[in-house]
Amino acid sequence: MSAAVRPRHEIRLMQPSDLKAVAAVERAAYDYPWSLGIFRDCLLAGYYCLVLDVGGSVTGYGIMSIAAAEGHLLNLCIHPNAQRMGFGRRLLSALLLRAGDAACDKVFLEVRPSNEIALRLYHSVGFEQIGIRPAYYQAERGREDAVILAATLRPSR
Repeated sequence: MSAAVRPRHEIRLMQPSDLKAVAAVERAAYDYPWSLGIFRDCLLAGYYCLVLDVGGSVTGYGIMSIAAAEGHLLNLCIHPNAQRMGFGRRLLSALLLRAGDAACDKVFLEVRPSNEIALRLYHSVGFEQIGIRPAYYQAERGREDAVILAATLRPSR
């Protein structure tokens, strides 16, 4: 019987020194990536920014804003070479834990309807569709809608 060996990994707070690696993961994963400046602005704004470090290399990240008892998951990404290994679920769990610790009642996010893997992940942890944002994302042929999802972390007060 053989067992797959997982490389050492940790989820930690994003540092300014991680920004180039984070932007490289973004470029590897998306056709229309965020710029390094957007990631820098997220750090400067005080958003909750995590990185997934696998074997000493930034392999994923998650960014969430928190305000008025609500979290908004702005970006969650795992490098294509490390997808489908459970890292996205671990990173999402860490972000949701932080939202709960910050007394958030709900967490919201937008996702492309074509991103079926992400939709399955979000639905599996309790996110439900609450709407559509028409023409939200840049796409190869014009624009693509966004599916708006929300998860209730605790009952509203």
